[in-house]
Amino acid sequence: MPATKVVVNVPGEDAYDVRIGAGILDSLGAHLRRVPALERTERALVVTDANVAPLYRDAAKASLAEGGFRASDVVVCAGEDAKSVAVAAEIWDAMAQLSLGRDCVVVALGGGVVGDLAGFVASAYMRGVPVVQVPTTLLSMVDSSVGGKTGVNLEAGKNLVGAFKQPAYVCADTATLATLDEREWACGCAEIAKASVIDSDEFFFWLVDAADALAARDEAVVSEAIARSVVFKADVVAADKTESKGVRECLNYGHTLGHAVEALAGYGTFSHGAAVAEGMRFAARLGAALVDTPLDLVEAQDALLDALGLPALSWSAEPEAMLAAMKRDKKARRGQVRFVLPRDVGDWQLVDVDDDTLLSHVDAWARSKG
Repeated sequence: MPATKVVVNVPGEDAYDVRIGAGILDSLGAHLRRVPALERTERALVVTDANVAPLYRDAAKASLAEGGFRASDVVVCAGEDAKSVAVAAEIWDAMAQLSLGRDCVVVALGGGVVGDLAGFVASAYMRGVPVVQVPTTLLSMVDSSVGGKTGVNLEAGKNLVGAFKQPAYVCADTATLATLDEREWACGCAEIAKASVIDSDEFFFWLVDAADALAARDEAVVSEAIARSVVFKADVVAADKTESKGVRECLNYGHTLGHAVEALAGYGTFSHGAAVAEGMRFAARLGAALVDTPLDLVEAQDALLDALGLPALSWSAEPEAMLAAMKRDKKARRGQVRFVLPRDVGDWQLVDVDDDTLLSHVDAWARSKG
């Protein structure tokens, strides 16, 4: 099956290719040599984690060597703990000790944590060096590897320090998805479902028809779902590169309640995808009350999430605690919680929801859990 290429054009930035296909990690080095910004680059630093390194580090470095790059690597701990200023500083120190200059390239090999961390490292080292994203999870392929958001966490919250850093190239080798467990697979499916609801009837109803095949990991359907999601995100990012116009906030659909679920249940209790799916269910019902979201969309979205292995959660928390958690979200403004609400498929609205209204809906949500 031939690889698919999506070109991302962001105003004020160099266009970059997102290449999607099985086995394309082997040609990474050759393709990077065709990227104008990397034509004269000699050194590469592969940043990966302890889970991914044994699986794909050697293949990535071998491909880079075939492309004429001298590749070194740094392996960080697996999981969210790697997204810290301390770990970023360790990588910067390693880069300096390797005598890497402004003509090097950072290659992020892994899931969203590695991509965010390595992108942030690249954005700041010597005031900015190129970064290449090589996502190895479905979630990172359809979401975090495209669009240029990078960052690390502070004790006060997630992603509070970061930068916008568009990659020079994205290599989404779908063969790496074979090692994902069902939990991680469903994470990616949640982001694909989110994109389809916000994007268009065409994407949404294609996904409704393809849901069983996507859940079963059909190769052709997986590649198309990734490509459709990348096209959607690329269009949003092109319209609002730095999230300053309100357009890019549509990517937060499902995340407002979802982030509160993750925080109050304890990070890791539910996958990010499961929490986002719950947030989508809540937002659609809130939309029915506030922006006339059609009830048949609420039901169709529920059925889609069920088919993708993302059932409604049985967990709930006290409404006041949920409200407080949502008000701590960095998307909140002037003390009010903002929701992306679907007026219909492909038609959304950003709504400030007052505390009393939100509390009543969160209370109904909690009571529905029994």
